[in-house]
Amino acid sequence: MNLSRRQFVRAAGAVVLGLAGSGALTGCGSAGSGSTSGPESSKLATIKGRGTLNCGVKKDIPGYGYLDPATGKYRGMEIDLCYQVAAKVFGCSYEQAKSDDLVAFTDVTPKTRGPLIDNDQLDMICATYTITDERKQSWDFTRAYRSDYIGLLVKKGKFKGLRDLDGKYIGVSQGSSTKQAIQDMLKDKGLDVSPTFLQFPDYSTLKIALDSGNIDVFSVDRSILGGYKDDTTELLEPDVKFGKQEYGIATKKGCDFSSTCDQVVAECLSNGWLDQEVKDWKLL
Repeated sequence: MNLSRRQFVRAAGAVVLGLAGSGALTGCGSAGSGSTSGPESSKLATIKGRGTLNCGVKKDIPGYGYLDPATGKYRGMEIDLCYQVAAKVFGCSYEQAKSDDLVAFTDVTPKTRGPLIDNDQLDMICATYTITDERKQSWDFTRAYRSDYIGLLVKKGKFKGLRDLDGKYIGVSQGSSTKQAIQDMLKDKGLDVSPTFLQFPDYSTLKIALDSGNIDVFSVDRSILGGYKDDTTELLEPDVKFGKQEYGIATKKGCDFSSTCDQVVAECLSNGWLDQEVKDWKLL
């Protein structure tokens, strides 16, 4: 009987779970998290038994995570990185992971991504998720696979400089650290300006708000803004770099799957795969 790769990994996963149930397989926590043993502690065994890797990604960031309405498929560098993790978990090639649909994607927002890891609906988040000391207290993060800075997207000719932000409306994403980064930058530069911040649920809505004049500035990471920049917009003071953002894959705190994700990122950095992805997807 011929089995597809997906059917094979599910069948193999069932064997793994059987071994786990008999005590032959144990999980381990990440360093410093307090290791535990037993089948309930092995996230890897759960993923292998299921036969698919459940990943939280963005659906509205061209180049990173974008749900193509024409095909119904997710595309982008972070989507490709999820397939690299799946290849490592299921012991297959990157190409096989893609062709056999070994990843199930769920779009997430800054407000939903953490809880979806906590309740085990998702195994990992790969969605321009910035690594911070505060977040590392709640979830495991890989080393950074991409670094970026905050940008300020405005309509062409509307601003001369940062001082013009006084009294203006700046749109930011809900649950993001963008507002604080802008406030810190203005303070560091000694600028006595007081913009008003408005929060929006997604980037598409932010761009619509900018185009309609409901906000004066659309602010988020520069590489994200690259997917929304057009002939009518420009970056305000592009030479000013602030609010460094380092993206990592987030997983459940202390699970044995965390080290696998970090290993994949390390390999993709060292062999140049991530650098090539940045070029292929034309990321800023």
